[in-house]
Amino acid sequence: MTLGFLDRLLPQPRTTLPAVIHGLSQTRAYWEGLRQGSALPQRKAIDPRGLVGVLDRVFLADRIGRGVAQIRIAGSALTDFAGMDVRGLPLSCLFGAESRGLLGDTLEKVFTGPAVAELDLGSDRTPGPFARLLLLPLEDETGGRLVLGAMGFAEERHARCKLQILSRREEVLQLARAAVDDMPLAVEPLRRRGHLALVHSAE
Repeated sequence: MTLGFLDRLLPQPRTTLPAVIHGLSQTRAYWEGLRQGSALPQRKAIDPRGLVGVLDRVFLADRIGRGVAQIRIAGSALTDFAGMDVRGLPLSCLFGAESRGLLGDTLEKVFTGPAVAELDLGSDRTPGPFARLLLLPLEDETGGRLVLGAMGFAEERHARCKLQILSRREEVLQLARAAVDDMPLAVEPLRRRGHLALVHSAE
């Protein structure tokens, strides 16, 4: 019996996140249930009672600039993770400097595509993925865009660390013709597919 054989019996470090993280599928299902046909859900339709069990990891953010989202409402899990009240702060404050550009690019696609995005996240303290972020676009009464987000943790939370984007997937949505006509002329859908596709993977 060789040492190499014994090594294979030892627990191996996790290199990927599980396919399902608690809270994200429920949030996505609730968001889908609010859609009228292919239109985006309205902000006023969001009812906390529909997110019972995952409210601690859900947040709502406004678009305040290109690729910038300001957190309006945040669950306790996000506040505990950040170690502070994040309401009124940009979502990017949770991310390391090297990932803020990627986050801004993804947020802009969520707002203007519009698109649904999932980001696998690591920490600046320990290697490997440990969380996943789901971003879902919303409409508001003025015709602007918001994002409903949910943060799922695969294992013990790394409190007060800076997040790093390890990979991201974006699903461009097909809106009704009337909704598409209201989009700015400079905005073009990324692609005409209704499934998640890997668009970035950091080494």
